Amino acid sequence: MKFIIARKIGMTRLWKDDKVVPVTVLKAGPCVVVQKKTVEKDGYNAVQLGFEEVSEKKLTKPLLGVFKKANVKPMRVLKEFRVDNVDEYSVGQEITVAIFQEGDKIDITGWTKGRGFAGAMKRWNFQGGPKSHGAKFHRELGSVGQHTEPARIFKGKRMPGRYGNERVTILNSEVVKVDPENNLIAVKGGVPGARGSLVLIRSAVKVDK
Repeated sequence: MKFIIARKIGMTRLWKDDKVVPVTVLKAGPCVVVQKKTVEKDGYNAVQLGFEEVSEKKLTKPLLGVFKKANVKPMRVLKEFRVDNVDEYSVGQEITVAIFQEGDKIDITGWTKGRGFAGAMKRWNFQGGPKSHGAKFHRELGSVGQHTEPARIFKGKRMPGRYGNERVTILNSEVVKVDPENNLIAVKGGVPGARGSLVLIRSAVKVDK
């Protein structure tokens, strides 16, 4: 299992086998192993990675204690990755983008752009009401309730509300190019989130055959 933390830089295109391939460029790592979780102590096996060094002034005392115990520099981001065998890793070990190779299949987890409170037409792609004069509503939701029975709105009804800022995972993305010197990795296609947002990369779980 390969995994690393990255930030989204943006999209561009590269030439591959006489074809133009749209890619997303990510700044991946270097990351440091801060903590190891075991079944005996924590109930599950996982490796905790730290990403992007930060000043001690920007962290709380409990977090500083975690880094001092591991004898590593304070990090801005802490994320866990489930593994089968934690003995393959050691606290303080550095993980770089060099672990990936061109052609590798990976799963990418990101958080979509947050769009705030949105109406039903924007959030759920509803058609809306008539656009002509005389219509009583244009972009409103319409009837959502029932008659006397059951006299309530069913749970899960698609209505206006918070739109975006959801965790999304893209499966079986392909690594197009790796640049270990600059800690860059280019993956085929788009990646969830805005430029500068956090991204989690791991080996593909469901590999296309």
